[in-house]
Amino acid sequence: METPNTPPALNQSLACKGCGANLKFAAGTKSLSCPYCGAANEIISEETSRNYSAEELDYEEFLKKGVANEQKQTVAVVKCSGCGAESTLKPNVTSDECAFCGTSLVIQSGSTASIIKPKSILPFKVQQRDGMDLFQKWIDGLWFAPNDISRARPAEKLKGMYIPYWTFDSYTYTDYSGERGDDYQVSETYTDSNGNTQTRMVTRTRWYGVSGSVEDDFDDVLVEATTSLPQEYIRALEPWDLEDLQPYNDQFLSGFQTEMYHVELKQGFEEAKDIMQDAIDTHIRKHIGGDHQRIHHKDTKYTNITFKHILLPIWVCAYRYNDKIFRFLINGRTGEVQGERPYSWIKITLAVLAALAVVFAIFYFTRKH
Repeated sequence: METPNTPPALNQSLACKGCGANLKFAAGTKSLSCPYCGAANEIISEETSRNYSAEELDYEEFLKKGVANEQKQTVAVVKCSGCGAESTLKPNVTSDECAFCGTSLVIQSGSTASIIKPKSILPFKVQQRDGMDLFQKWIDGLWFAPNDISRARPAEKLKGMYIPYWTFDSYTYTDYSGERGDDYQVSETYTDSNGNTQTRMVTRTRWYGVSGSVEDDFDDVLVEATTSLPQEYIRALEPWDLEDLQPYNDQFLSGFQTEMYHVELKQGFEEAKDIMQDAIDTHIRKHIGGDHQRIHHKDTKYTNITFKHILLPIWVCAYRYNDKIFRFLINGRTGEVQGERPYSWIKITLAVLAALAVVFAIFYFTRKH
């Protein structure tokens, strides 16, 4: 029989064996924790996580045939009226707060959506209390920040969010044409400021037309499927320990929010191609050789493309300073921190003036002696 202080369980898999209350995933463990009796309930999965290899789906076939029933997942989606982020709430949750800006969310403003079911997940390892310590350490260590920034506090406690990502594998074959530049030394004469003729060695470059092809095999090119967080900060949270991916299990989500992907699969692969092109360009330049390289044209073919939809853990904090919202992100696995922050333009101006004063002093004493 349930006590008045014990809420009903969401379902049998999330019910505490001790008292029947709803369980929450305990970061850094493989257990669900009961907030009422403190019992630890081990997460049981039909798939073993030992030597787990995440399933890859064929990209071209998927686009052609669409989402099969076993690959679909229906979720309750709530759109934040403050920042526009779309989060998913568990069936027994009727209200919450947006992890990105703190705005209240209510299920009445939500809808359902059918999405591609995640295949794998990286469960949270960094605990919430450690995240708060990281927040304060980061705030205290900011350069050129206002003096009173150390008094900034999160508007609410840190929110644990599972952020959607795509990963792509692809074999690429690239034809290219360009130029190779080889440096050589020549002697030249010149007239100095006193009118005397002098000789010096200068470097020149001899250019040759080149063409060729390179092959690359890409594995787990990571593309964030969210538009709710600044790309520069979310990418700076990398790298992720993808080798520790676990089979997707709803129990890992208990006590956390999950964002629905905004970047669709096809758009995600276009972004992955941009990431791959940087590596392909590097390979082409190495293939051309010489001291300098110019790439005039390239044609890349992508084959054997596979993908997977995964969820990665991020602690999100919205804090206010001078009535402006700044966001702070923590990699829920490694503790890497990134965030938006205010600057003190007075401190920056003083630092620039101090640097100019040093340069002037060096110039003055150098000329004097």
